[in-house]
Amino acid sequence: MIELIREAGKCENIVILVNEPDEIKGYDILTENECDFALKLFKETKRTLAGFNRLDHYIFIQKPCIDKILYKQLEYYRKEGDKLCKQLNMNREKQIIIIDKCKEFRYTLAFAEGMVLGNYRFLKYKTSGSAEAPTLKNVSIISDSIRKSDIDELNILIESVFFCRDLVNEPLSALTAEKFAKRISTMCTEAGAMADVLNKTKIESLKMGGLLGVNKGSPEPPTFTVLEWKPAHHVNRKPWVIVGKGIVYDTGGISLKPSSSMETMKSDMAGGAATAACIYALAKAGLPVHVIGLVPATENRPDGNAYVPGDIIKISDGTNVEVTNTDAEGRLILADALVYAKKYKPGLVIDIATLTGSASAAIGRVGMVGFQADAFHDMELMKECGNMVYERIAEFPFWDEYADMIKSDIADIKNTGGREAGAITAAKFLQHFTDYPFIHLDIAGPAFLEKPDSYRGTGATGVTVRLLFDFFKNKCRRNI
Repeated sequence: MIELIREAGKCENIVILVNEPDEIKGYDILTENECDFALKLFKETKRTLAGFNRLDHYIFIQKPCIDKILYKQLEYYRKEGDKLCKQLNMNREKQIIIIDKCKEFRYTLAFAEGMVLGNYRFLKYKTSGSAEAPTLKNVSIISDSIRKSDIDELNILIESVFFCRDLVNEPLSALTAEKFAKRISTMCTEAGAMADVLNKTKIESLKMGGLLGVNKGSPEPPTFTVLEWKPAHHVNRKPWVIVGKGIVYDTGGISLKPSSSMETMKSDMAGGAATAACIYALAKAGLPVHVIGLVPATENRPDGNAYVPGDIIKISDGTNVEVTNTDAEGRLILADALVYAKKYKPGLVIDIATLTGSASAAIGRVGMVGFQADAFHDMELMKECGNMVYERIAEFPFWDEYADMIKSDIADIKNTGGREAGAITAAKFLQHFTDYPFIHLDIAGPAFLEKPDSYRGTGATGVTVRLLFDFFKNKCRRNI
């Protein structure tokens, strides 16, 4: 991960982050010719990194960001860190020292964050994995303004993102609902949180018809995992709850997906993985907040006993749901979890789910779609945090009229509302089961990428882990 050191030794790779390019003229580490070359490069080209091969080590000068908006500056440095990471790995280098000469220490932290996040690889099933593994192992920082606690927190956050990515990248053969529950509960308890895995018998006793209904086509039993971080001195009087969708594989059920749409459906539990990773990060960092994570998990398969369109499913609060599409299964298992959350009398509930293709179709993979009910100020903070970590939220309208689109002629409600406004009607379905301040984040777009995207890489991104940690940290700081 990342460490804070006092000085660089000889023959070590170094990158210097500067305020202004002209400042490099005062650095003893560079020759006059190197200074002139770097300044000319930055002035006459679009290149943002000047590198000098000293034969036994490299020296790099990072061009500062010219944007005036802080969150865009931070993202610039994350992406630049990722670029340098790729270059170091291409050169088979093992270490780099970042020298902080910036006016803002957060630039340096962002640069290191982008570098390490971009260094992630999921090579568990590569027989030649060691040959393809990145060579970069050590990232160090020299800074007068960065504290060890800043580095410790960043390392915890990066570890948590990797925890989430590893889970989402696992195939179903290695991560059934029971195995998923075991892994997240083990990780969270090791960090100091509490965990309780409810088995199928307990789920049946709680009459969780949504989770049981979706599970009917699976050969594996469902699970419902409760994670809790409750330190002795927490700032919130009422707990905050995160609910994460845990569909470990989604075929669409009887409403079968096209085969090309199934290729990445091992990632349909990204919300559940992010929920667990967030609890892990909060506990590991010792943040003084009381947060509960709820993760219902199962597969959605078209077995002979599977639920079908036209079925009526009874959610645990007694609501009868007409199933119009078995590929709208995530909202059914989340409904039971949202009902379960009521027992805590929460101050806020946030659900995270790869819920709808409509969300991805609307804004692509560069952000997530968000909704709020009775949580205006929390959503404003969430969007602010989303900008700062660059996991941005497009808040959609949540007007009452959308609820009319999921009215059923034969039951209390139906699980889809037609082709129009699919992400919104899905969120309206979830809202039906809430009586508390509520935020819904649809991460269908950014949760799993089939093409590389800077430090987010390819495959699982771990989206919302950094977002939620920053959100809770800011709520803690502001005591709201």
